Amino acid sequence: MLKDLGIKKVEDVAIALVPEDETNCSDSIWTAYVVNLSEKKLAGILVNSRGYGDIDGENKKTSTLRWLIDEVPPFSVAKIEELPPDLLQLANEFWVSFYVDGEIYDKKYVFVQGSLVFENLIDIPYLNDIGVMIK
Repeated sequence: MLKDLGIKKVEDVAIALVPEDETNCSDSIWTAYVVNLSEKKLAGILVNSRGYGDIDGENKKTSTLRWLIDEVPPFSVAKIEELPPDLLQLANEFWVSFYVDGEIYDKKYVFVQGSLVFENLIDIPYLNDIGVMIK
């Protein structure tokens, strides 16, 4: 039944998490962005975000938040949300659905526990900043 929907493979869209203070990643607020690496506009972007995982042997999870972004122009970024430092210990999941030229695309991005650290920082395209990005 899912194949009947005609959902295409996502190739040129990424999620980036950028720390406010890259010298102190663990105590910094991180900002999540949709990064459009393609030459086409993304429209009607729906993002579901949540955190989950074990902290000190106790299972933790956050509420699911939903964000709607009207559009992201080609070769640009759009802010999704800010993550406070206490969520950095969890896995952070972003489920993104959007339209390109009237066709729907859908992809899940998961920043696993322990991935939001200084050693994983890279240059984020079109943002002029560093962070952790999943394409």
